[in-house]
Amino acid sequence: MVLVAAVIIGLTFGIIRAWVNKREYRVYDLKAPGLVLLAFIPQLLIFFLPATRTRIPDETASILFVSSLIILFAFSLLNIRKTSFLPVATGFLLNAFVILTNGRWMPISPETAQKILPATSVDALQIGQRIGYSKDVLLTREDTKFWFFSDRLSLPDWIHYGVAFSVGDLLIFIGIVWLLWSLGGKGKEVHKEI
Repeated sequence: MVLVAAVIIGLTFGIIRAWVNKREYRVYDLKAPGLVLLAFIPQLLIFFLPATRTRIPDETASILFVSSLIILFAFSLLNIRKTSFLPVATGFLLNAFVILTNGRWMPISPETAQKILPATSVDALQIGQRIGYSKDVLLTREDTKFWFFSDRLSLPDWIHYGVAFSVGDLLIFIGIVWLLWSLGGKGKEVHKEI
């Protein structure tokens, strides 16, 4: 969900930036773009497609999920010379780290889950249980290793959209928005490397 929002916001502002400055919206070559598709396929199967997500055991799903994150991290490292990929790579690394240290799912506390889910569904969950077909597992703050990097952040109440995200997700969001926004800039800006 964070990636989708980042792409929509980044593209919107990048295209507006190009249009205002009467420039072409530039797309530069990224190294190994096929890795993004390769990483997306397992997530599509385990989180989004009802026909497959109900048939894939949690153990297999968690392995596919972690594999997907590792592929995305590798893609980010291959493109790290582009300045916007530094927060993206850091975000994927932090997410993979906290997920690997907490049983291959992203931990979320009962308090955070209560903010984003209906109370009845949270009350029906047990500590250590995966939340539906999501990437999250319900863990207390005390039982979560590296809690600071877990899905502990949420949007303000006035937005009326229940979603939890991590520090890693926030860095990925910033990097992708930055990348897509920069594509509306001057050619030299777009191709800027460290």
